[in-house]
Amino acid sequence: MVCDREARLLFRIRNITRLTVPAGGWLWDCAPAGGVLFLMLKSMQDLEFAEVVALIRKEDPRFDRKAYDFVRHGLDHAVKELKKKDSARIARTAHVTGPELLDGLRVYALDQFGPLSKTVLNAWGVKRCSDFGDIVFNMIEYNVLSKTENDRREDFSDIYSFEDAFVKPFLPSKPRGEGSSPSAAESVGSA
Repeated sequence: MVCDREARLLFRIRNITRLTVPAGGWLWDCAPAGGVLFLMLKSMQDLEFAEVVALIRKEDPRFDRKAYDFVRHGLDHAVKELKKKDSARIARTAHVTGPELLDGLRVYALDQFGPLSKTVLNAWGVKRCSDFGDIVFNMIEYNVLSKTENDRREDFSDIYSFEDAFVKPFLPSKPRGEGSSPSAAESVGSA
């Protein structure tokens, strides 16, 4: 048995396949070498983000992998925006509350997808703020993100409706009344 500084253990064993253990634990990963399989024990921190998302989605397939990427990039965006507003606070702690993250995700979605924001998020299985909370807490469970003792799933409930956040910004500001059209004088005056 070999143990290196990164807590990876190699065992030479025969006839084993891939096994996973509970979140926060270890992943047993097998790789064939000369007809014998080597089993590598890796912590969740050693896994690539895509690998962790694949493990999460085996347990909770509601959200597309792109939704997890979006939340990760949206969190980075939210932290950068908060740093601009309150650099002293971010210097103390880079922690973002649920409502702050939701606002950052809203801004990031509008920036990335514009009027298609709601459509894109819905296609990934994200239909309400609490879905973002579920994604965040899935990532916390797998040690991708961390939380404080004050953070709860409920922090992501009913902060905004997707209609208000992603559709209304693109609606005309003054809808025309029923059957109203510019008068002939208004049409001529604007020409």
